Order: sequence, then structure tokens, then C-alpha cells
Amino acid sequence: MMFFPSFLDGLARTVSMKKGKNTSSTEDDIGQEVAETLAKDAKKNDLMLSSSATFKSNKSNKFASICSKRGQKGINQDCTIVWEEFGCQEDMIFCGIFDGHGPWGHIIAKRVKQSVPPSLLCNWQKALALTSLGQELNTEPNRSTRNHQFDIWKQSCLKTYADIDQELKHHPGIDSFHSGTTALTIIKQGEHLVIANVGDSRAVLATISDDGNLIPFQLTIDFKPNIPEEAERIRRSQGRVSCLRDEPGVYRVWMPKGDAPGLAVSRAIGDHCVKEFGLISVPDVTQRNITNKDQFVILATDGVWDVISNEEAVEIVCSTDDRERSAKRLVQCAMRAWRSKKRGIAMDDISAICLFFHPKLFQEVNPFKASK
Repeated sequence: MMFFPSFLDGLARTVSMKKGKNTSSTEDDIGQEVAETLAKDAKKNDLMLSSSATFKSNKSNKFASICSKRGQKGINQDCTIVWEEFGCQEDMIFCGIFDGHGPWGHIIAKRVKQSVPPSLLCNWQKALALTSLGQELNTEPNRSTRNHQFDIWKQSCLKTYADIDQELKHHPGIDSFHSGTTALTIIKQGEHLVIANVGDSRAVLATISDDGNLIPFQLTIDFKPNIPEEAERIRRSQGRVSCLRDEPGVYRVWMPKGDAPGLAVSRAIGDHCVKEFGLISVPDVTQRNITNKDQFVILATDGVWDVISNEEAVEIVCSTDDRERSAKRLVQCAMRAWRSKKRGIAMDDISAICLFFHPKLFQEVNPFKASK
């Protein structure tokens, strides 16, 4: 059997023993079952949240607030998840937010939400097993180790997103031809963040500037079709990028001929009708080392960012007295902004996760005034 890091080795042995003499069980099967078992246990032990709720760790300073509200377009196609002690490690937490679109969007978003954490964990375990880093997890990290850890996470994210996209393509019970989802995930490992993003959901970090103000720092790119590099790739693959007459400025991805699918993102999981025409599911994977100036991170779908600026979002969260209500208040502010800024347009689904790094904000922080 393949080597697992020590904190998972016992569980892997248990799963392997339950298989008995079933030689059809591969190492990949066992690894996936271990990860899925951990996910079930996390949910049972209240270490995993996947709906509007709050989470307070009893073992650390981490605190997460989650909220999701249905818009005016039908069923809520947004999905969220927070998993504490990700991979059986007390210093790790996983956050994910997924925004489905198309007739099967809500099903695909839910499927991806359920699949990404255990698949990522499994791929990470296998990558660790192929390196000596698995034996160095408890040592004091240096710059070289951090870079090596990030490279392992990056390759694990790339493989996870690719595998899930292909699984959806061949799934007999899910139609992902004209439907798909965005996928934004963050792994916090100690004081290290790994961010993987496909689509136009966004992660914004709140950090303290040199003059003591709390300011936003955008961690992700909104992958829209009008980004020059994205548009070039799509057109090079014979796809089309253009706006509808009644939506000036809203660029969409189209097949070479016809009026489908009209996607407002340049990267997505699913949407296989345009995968050969430049749409990709490859995540942009980045990292950041958290300092004592970094206070919290906001993950939100475009239902928030279409009407709320980064500065406004940070101020809303910072000025919420009760952290448990931070995500809910941000969502409520976005709903009000939709009514005032986008009259006559059906409100999108609106979802947010707020992950705090410290017990409370530094006393010297001066929340800025949001730009109008």
C-alpha cells in the first residue's frame, strides 16, 4: 500500500483491512475512501459547515461566518463549505464557494462542493507520499519548505479540478454540457494561504496598512471573457467573445456558430459545450503568508461583487459588532445594493464566507470610509 502521512496512516490501514482480499481495490481507491471517510467524520463532529451558519474553533483563533441567500432567478445555485482540521491537521482549514449556472447549475455546484475537498485531500496525500516533505510536516518551516509545500498544493489543486471536470463530463446522471460552476477555494495551513480560483467569485483580504487603516487586498482574478489573455485563448480556439446589444460591457463566451451558451466567465468547471472553444477549468493557484497585519478574508460570489466594492465589503465586515453576523450582514447589504443599483434586473444569488485570523481586530485599526 502507498505511504500516507503518519496522521492518516492508521485510517488508511483500517480501510485497507476492511477491503480484505479484494485485489480490485487500488491505492487511489483507498486514498479516496480515506478522504471521504474524513469528510463524513468532519461533518458528524461539527467540523464542517455547508450552509448559512457560524463556526468557532475551540482549538484556535479561527472563526468563520457563512451566509447564502437565493436571488430572483429560481433555485439558489450557490454552495459554500468550511472544513476545520482539514486533513486531520489542527492548523488547517478549507473554505470553498461555488456559483452554479445553467439548467443543472445547482446540481453541479453541489456536486463540485462535495467532491473538491476529499479529492484535493487525496491528491495532496499522494503528492506528499512521493516526496520527503511528508516526514517534515512537524519541522519549523523555512522559505524553501514553504515553496515546496506550495508547489505540492498547486499540483494537487490542478489535478483535482481537472479530474472533477472530466468526471462531470462523463457522469451519466448529470448534464454538464450547457451547465457548470465557478470554484473558489482557500486552504489555510498554519500562517500560509493557498488560493485556487476558477470563474468570477472573488477572495479579498483585509489587512492593516502602514498608517493603521484597514484596507482590502484582492487575492484573486475575476476571470471574465474580456481579459485580454482570456479572450485571446478563446478566439484562438475558434470561440467567440462579444456582448449582447442590451448588455453593453458584459462580455460572454459563445460557440463559433449560434447563440449558445453566452457564458459571462472564461473559466468554469463543466460547460463542456465550449471546452474545445477556449473555456478552461484550470484554476489560478496562488499563495500568501499571513502576517499579524492580516485580519480576515472574504470569499464571495459575484452576487456580492457586482454591487459591493472591495473597500465596502471590508468596511461592512469590520464594522459588524457581532462576528457571527458578518457574512449575513454583508449579504444583506448586497441585497439592498441590488435593489438600488440594478432596478429592473433580477437579483443574483448572493453568498459569502468570512474567515477571521485573530480573536479580535487590532485596537489601533481605523476602519476607512467606504468609497461611494
